[in-house]
Amino acid sequence: MKAINRDWFRKWHRDIAYYFLGMILSFAISGIALNHRTTFNSRSYIYQSEPLQITLDKEAVDIDDDYVRTLLPVVGIENEYRTFRMRDNELRIYYKDAQANIDINSGRGEKEFLKKRILLAEMADLHQTTNEWWIWYSDIFGVAMICLALSGTCIASGKNSFKKRGWWLALIGFTFPLVFLIFLI
Repeated sequence: MKAINRDWFRKWHRDIAYYFLGMILSFAISGIALNHRTTFNSRSYIYQSEPLQITLDKEAVDIDDDYVRTLLPVVGIENEYRTFRMRDNELRIYYKDAQANIDINSGRGEKEFLKKRILLAEMADLHQTTNEWWIWYSDIFGVAMICLALSGTCIASGKNSFKKRGWWLALIGFTFPLVFLIFLI
């Protein structure tokens, strides 16, 4: 490739990366946090926890919203009730800025009071929002990431060029998502 074309790709690559730096960092950081959402809450953290013991007089399959609402005074969290979820043998009752986790078999559990994670919560919200304008901006960002990837293949020359070295690194990079898609998901 001619040096003048390489310079053009280098300038566009650099300027697109400068413009989308905040978005790249935000999506990367929140994406890492969201990848670990089963063990890490990217939106809030527990600042206080109290033990809880209650008597449940229903089987897990019989627990519904009406029954959970009868438990609210017994649980003793004054925050606004949101919803509940059953997972395995655990009843989770969600409140505004709090939750109760109760083992169905023993009635033992914990009351957890939550505070919002500053900045990380907002980044996670951006990562998952369905706002129409944000979706359009994210689509533009996606196109920009494609441009960054493709322009990056045209920047280097000589022994480090895409043609000499980069293609096989890219091939290895494509292999990992394919393996996960085919065999692990």
